[in-house]
Amino acid sequence: MKKADIKNLSAGDIKNQLAAVKADYNKLRLAHKISPIENPIQIKDLRKTIARLETELTLKQQ
Repeated sequence: MKKADIKNLSAGDIKNQLAAVKADYNKLRLAHKISPIENPIQIKDLRKTIARLETELTLKQQ
């Protein structure tokens, strides 16, 4: 998810998106621990997306 896409979302949408991305992140981490996934860079990308969403949510709540 790009920064521009995140900035256009409302606070409620960001919370929903954040919950979905965190769930995907946890599933991917578990799958990687069981057997190595094909593209482990996906884990890093999801972590960055979570950080972007949390940052934007903090800015919108101020």
